[in-house]
Amino acid sequence: MHIYYGDFCAVRDVDMKVPTNKITAIIGPSGCGKSTVLRCFNRMNDLISSARIEGRVLFQGQNIYDADVDPVEVRRRIGMVFQKPNPFPKTIYENVAWGTRINGFRGDMDEMVERALRSAALWEEVKDKLQQSALGLSGGQQQRLCIARAIAVEPEIILMDEPASALDPIATLRIEDLMKELSEKYTIIVVTHNMQQAARISDFTAFFSVDDRRNGNLIEFDDTEKIFTNPGQKRTEDYITGRFG
Repeated sequence: MHIYYGDFCAVRDVDMKVPTNKITAIIGPSGCGKSTVLRCFNRMNDLISSARIEGRVLFQGQNIYDADVDPVEVRRRIGMVFQKPNPFPKTIYENVAWGTRINGFRGDMDEMVERALRSAALWEEVKDKLQQSALGLSGGQQQRLCIARAIAVEPEIILMDEPASALDPIATLRIEDLMKELSEKYTIIVVTHNMQQAARISDFTAFFSVDDRRNGNLIEFDDTEKIFTNPGQKRTEDYITGRFG
């Protein structure tokens, strides 16, 4: 897969198979295309007029970029949590219920909201203030609310773009613990600048870098333990050990 913005090839030669029910971390220096690649996995780049891809992204055997595929349905099944918490200016309850409601959910909404908040390890903290504004929550709570909102529509994959970079160390650890719990049910792909975080939480790691033409490219993809202890590429080793990047 190659990813372009206009005539510029932002990322080239991406070929990786993401394991199910595991955490895959994407690491690399700034500007190597980590977030661009992540957004390709649920067609978020469609929202950028100059963006296009060459190649395929296969999900359950189908190319999600085929003409007959509905990108809205792709994004329901492949959810996303962004770098900065972005709760809606609505109540905590409505933040969780919103996505399922517009998708035509006909079940018990109260039960669904509680289940999603429990899954995001937030229920005990907010169960008595569900009708209060989500904007009154702390940054870490807002991010867990956004995770609850993503999983409420029952996706199969959750994409996370540096979900803890704006949080303090305690909130970061809670998000990391939550990711480990969620990986028992969901496939998680996370972009992170924090190599210690990648080493702590992920099962697999993809290392991206930038070539002389400023194109991002995938250098190595393997078990996280191997990437961090015995990488197959010198560029990976140099980045992991801090010799470049």
